[in-house]
Amino acid sequence: MNGGNLPTLTWGNQQPQAKSFHFQKKGFSVKLEVFGVLQAEMALDNLRGLYQQVILERYKKPHHRGQTDPVHRRQRGHNPSCGDTIDLTLHLDADEQTIIDVKFEGEGCAIALASADLMADALRGSPLGEAMTMIEQFQKMMQGNWEFPRSQRALNAMQGVAQFPVRIKCATLPWHTLKYALTTPSPEPSTTFVSNEAET
Repeated sequence: MNGGNLPTLTWGNQQPQAKSFHFQKKGFSVKLEVFGVLQAEMALDNLRGLYQQVILERYKKPHHRGQTDPVHRRQRGHNPSCGDTIDLTLHLDADEQTIIDVKFEGEGCAIALASADLMADALRGSPLGEAMTMIEQFQKMMQGNWEFPRSQRALNAMQGVAQFPVRIKCATLPWHTLKYALTTPSPEPSTTFVSNEAET
């Protein structure tokens, strides 16, 4: 019984999501839609907090710091305005078509170094062509136009950086350095460096 004054609600799947409701009174519609928005905002805040935690953990305790043995590709990336520096080395398979290992050294902000460490995770075992595709996809994510699939979802921890344009160059420096390591192959140390500051 409705008692004459109470709205009749139909809950689509018993989940408190405004889009699954059918109601007869607008006042309740507003309240339930606001409730759904608040839930979404809380979930987004939790996700942002998780991503921030991942970035800080990778910055403090990187998994891939050092130099590969042997070194088949080497490149140095540096952004003079902020001081971020990445020395990247790659270990390839016998045909030099697949990445076996990736390591980096350098110094900089948490975003740059965490990005390098997450990149190294994602690249291990990848063919060179796939690695080049991932570079493009990461750039798209920094523009708000891409999200990595489940198999590479750890990279999505960097998504929030896209909201801060001045920091995008920090997140993309390791990937920019990787691009040069793959397209201008050399295992020898270089006194020069590549920079992505002109691109941001």
